Amino acid sequence: MDFHFASVFETIADAVPERFVSICDGERLTWGEYDKRASRLASAYRKALSSEPGSVTDTKVGLYLHNCNEYLEAQFAAFKLQGTSVNVNYRYRADELVYLLDNADVEVLVYHATYAERILEIRDRLPRVKLFIQVEDESGNQRPDFAADYETLIACHEPDPRFQRDPNALYILYTGGTTGMPKGVMYEQGYFCQYMISSGAKARGMTPPTCLAEIADYVKSMPVTPVTVVACPMMHGTGMWTGCFAPNLTGGTTVSTRKLGLDADQLWHLVEEHRATGMVIVGDAFGQPLVKALDEAEERGKPYDLSSLKRITSSGVMWSMENKQGFLRHADMILSDRVGSSESSMGGSLTTRKSLAAGGKESQTAKFDLIAGAKVFTEEGRSVEPGSGDIGMIASSALVPLGYYKDENKSAATFKTIDGVRYSFPGDFATVEADGSITLLGRGSQCINTAGEKVFPEEVEEVVKKHASVLDCLVVGVPDERFGQRIVAVTSLTTELSEETLKDFTKEHLAGYKTPREVLFVDEVKRAPNGKADYGWAKEFALQELVNTAE
Repeated sequence: MDFHFASVFETIADAVPERFVSICDGERLTWGEYDKRASRLASAYRKALSSEPGSVTDTKVGLYLHNCNEYLEAQFAAFKLQGTSVNVNYRYRADELVYLLDNADVEVLVYHATYAERILEIRDRLPRVKLFIQVEDESGNQRPDFAADYETLIACHEPDPRFQRDPNALYILYTGGTTGMPKGVMYEQGYFCQYMISSGAKARGMTPPTCLAEIADYVKSMPVTPVTVVACPMMHGTGMWTGCFAPNLTGGTTVSTRKLGLDADQLWHLVEEHRATGMVIVGDAFGQPLVKALDEAEERGKPYDLSSLKRITSSGVMWSMENKQGFLRHADMILSDRVGSSESSMGGSLTTRKSLAAGGKESQTAKFDLIAGAKVFTEEGRSVEPGSGDIGMIASSALVPLGYYKDENKSAATFKTIDGVRYSFPGDFATVEADGSITLLGRGSQCINTAGEKVFPEEVEEVVKKHASVLDCLVVGVPDERFGQRIVAVTSLTTELSEETLKDFTKEHLAGYKTPREVLFVDEVKRAPNGKADYGWAKEFALQELVNTAE
């Protein structure tokens, strides 16, 4: 097997150079241009690293970018050197950024101009970074003297020569995870690439290519070239893997916008304009506004043209059946709901008008079929019997990472071998129904999942407790109709403090999505005698207080 993302993309570019690989806000990038620009950018990386042309380097390239064509180019350039990209959450504050970039050993950082001031703030804390590259945007922020201009670098460098790459080279995706600070999930490029190509081929009833020599014919024989609108950020696994890798590995097209925030009407306009065949979202946080926009357009007498749209895919957070029904009111399509994480692929469900009419598990929220190689195990390592009612943790042997980058302890806790088979245990609990399907119960830890973003309570608590007026704090997630969960801080004080003041303080140190939506003040934050947090009490208190407030 000789697959590697760079080599596969180069083969596709040679086979279909005039097709579009990416369209962002009307800017169209062909496969031929994609390969040439990434090759020139790879040369720029190499020069900064003092590496010889055509040689191997395992450099890590940080991508501090919104969705854009440049995101894919900068990632491709890293792959060309046999290095890897490192996804950077653009919502992170200074300390969070420094931790991530240092932990990942980033040597090249590509960032949008809107973050120029943040780069100036943290530059001296990033001694490993040898090259800063600024991508211009609407902000108009001045480029620091130490940073290079993205387009200038591409223009003034010759293409890096191609070479045979090792399929065992690393691909890393950073995840917020369930145990604190971000962790780099490591995969072998060849293994990961082959898995995605094979899955895409089988889903289309095609024979998967087994080597680079078969890629060109595979791409040219594609019955329908996928065009996918990426509604969620490319910096997350769902956006990159399902929104970009999946269509691109078939010679297809990714459609996106740099605009932050969810503009449902804009997304539907993109579907219409580019005759998109697919869309990638993250559960109800995206689904509800999108259905509302469809309803309102219909009420205006100008419904959106969804005739090209064959599939909407969601992953990483709850997608309710009520919301799926909303989509299917407007068009008959496949709604693919996937259970998975950065650490594994575990299962999914497919919903159509026909399956809804038939009833059964396809019409129920949180009901999924496990993929081949996935099982549910009890804490004792025993496989949960269908229909037993036992609760267990979902494990998958289908796509198991090498581990977490530079973290053997967390790797050992998540990736385990049972009866000679290596599994990934991301932390999702479920019961197994009599028919073999599962009912997903959620994460066993206290991790909060808000609109697909994972938030670890202790991280927020520590920031809240830095305020001079705060005595103690516990952070919990409560149900939220749109975002799945929202963050509530149960807090005790030493001196008087307003809710808004504490929220503003938290925003100074953490990304906005980690900031509590509500702060509830109590005389005493209850803890166990040994000092451990009583999250059960905190959540019960929060839910009751919010009910009382609503009444």
